[in-house]
Amino acid sequence: MNKNISIFTLLFLISNPVFAGTVTGAIHFSGTAPKPELISMNADPVCSSLHSTPVYQDHVVVNSNGMLQNVFIYIKEGLKEKPSQVPKEPVTIDQKGCQYSPHVLGIQTGQPFQIINSDETLHNIHSLAQNTKQFNLGMPIQGMKMNKQFEKPEVMVKLKCDVHPWMNAYVGVLDHPYFAVSGADGSFHIQNVPPGEYVIEAWHEMYGTKTESVTVAEGEVAAEFTFNG
Repeated sequence: MNKNISIFTLLFLISNPVFAGTVTGAIHFSGTAPKPELISMNADPVCSSLHSTPVYQDHVVVNSNGMLQNVFIYIKEGLKEKPSQVPKEPVTIDQKGCQYSPHVLGIQTGQPFQIINSDETLHNIHSLAQNTKQFNLGMPIQGMKMNKQFEKPEVMVKLKCDVHPWMNAYVGVLDHPYFAVSGADGSFHIQNVPPGEYVIEAWHEMYGTKTESVTVAEGEVAAEFTFNG
């Protein structure tokens, strides 16, 4: 009996996510942040009417503490096994205020990708994917929703609106769930990572990529990245 209990206990320890770790950290920005680029929406009166204050591009967003937002962080190397189950809940991107929200996001291959138009004007969402069939969808109706999928991993897929050239976004497509996007405070958390040794990559649309090696066990492990302006 004791032998049987020990075997079941071992299997539980291997499979239970409680014994996984979390990769947590922050994205630092070194140097002088570029001046935010003002967006002119005058070409579309609907777009310009949706904003009472100036609107700026999301290419480089650095807070007052020198932390960088909209960085995609993911496990690039080291995963021995990947979850076979794909989430059924969709990842959503919204066309709101004639901007994409969020600007950077992650999704798994085969997971539903829901596209929403919250504006009372025509948008089209144009995928420039290289590993999955591209799409270019017109969305003329406020409240309109469409669903797509990405079939193969790709870091990153650029999205753009051909109607409003200032609109763009990026999607990190992976065949596993171990990714995150840095928030307004520059922090990120990749949860439920199996124990092991990994290469973590951080991607930014203007400053390229940085990598760091980490060893994950139960609890948290830190991964810090610095991009230079």
